[in-house]
Amino acid sequence: MSSAIELARPEVRQLVPYSAASYADGLVRLNANETPWPAPVSNADLNRYPPEKPELLTRQLAEYYSMPPDGVLVTRGSSEAIDLLIRAFCAAGQDAIVTCPPTFGMYRVYADVQGARVNEIPLRADQGYALDADQITRNWPDDGKLLFICSPNNPTGNRFDTDELNLICNLLGGRALVVIDAAYTEFADEDPTLELLEANDNVVVLRTLSKAFGLAGARCGVLLGPADVVGMLSCIMPPYALSTPCIDAVLACLGPDAQAEVQTRVELLRGERTRLAAALEALSGIDTVYPSDANFLLVRAADAKRCCELAKNGGVLIRNFGWEPGLEGCLRITVGTKDENDRLLKSLAEL
Repeated sequence: MSSAIELARPEVRQLVPYSAASYADGLVRLNANETPWPAPVSNADLNRYPPEKPELLTRQLAEYYSMPPDGVLVTRGSSEAIDLLIRAFCAAGQDAIVTCPPTFGMYRVYADVQGARVNEIPLRADQGYALDADQITRNWPDDGKLLFICSPNNPTGNRFDTDELNLICNLLGGRALVVIDAAYTEFADEDPTLELLEANDNVVVLRTLSKAFGLAGARCGVLLGPADVVGMLSCIMPPYALSTPCIDAVLACLGPDAQAEVQTRVELLRGERTRLAAALEALSGIDTVYPSDANFLLVRAADAKRCCELAKNGGVLIRNFGWEPGLEGCLRITVGTKDENDRLLKSLAEL
């Protein structure tokens, strides 16, 4: 049993999972209140519920991430995994999560919905948005149950050192579950997923098919972690959570030819990231282009609002993060195709 499972809410640990109608190949299904004909607008068997738990998809993803199947939970985007974790570990009005802003805003949203307190330990903006590991471990709140670390971080783009992450996990053993949100790992030079999971029993890693695989519209994410934590969280998920088109799309993308295409596209984006960063740095009015291990760049501009207006006039949308503490004057720019990036650069030439 992992040390993390002891931190979960007792009532969640004791949940009995929903028992859905059984499946058996070759048998007529008259046990799930389904309509016997497919929908008239689709050739797929959408009149049938998808698997209660997508076992084939789980096995395929487990193989892809080099994990045992019982250490894999397939969710509707990695955002759902964040929600499940907070609901399982944080009792309303009693427990807290810890975040390291500026970072992904949904951690706070789900904590607020659950009634969990949010304790913030900001990144060191003066050190390129580095983690303040000393503050995290020395000042851990008594009611803290979950630590969320996004690496590569959204919106700053930087990846945190694996040794530093392992140290934090070790120092928080028995006190907190460390959640590594690795949505952008495919675009980085290193993937620490297995190292972190093998070295610690109080860590889970979130992955997604939305970014590198280009399946944002399918809404499929993965939580990797200790089997007892995965099993507990699966009790919270409703049955039939993943739709048939979603399952089919992800299975298709896990084939060898599709995986090769994904890797080719990742390399193209990494190359465009380097080219775009250099071109932006050469523009007057761009003060800083921060190093990135993701598929986007954080850029500090003299006039972020004007940059957004110029880009929009040229037919390109970029995101202004200047309102967020620690990101004054900053823009987040997603790396697109060569033509899309050239269009953006042409739009910003007026700077």
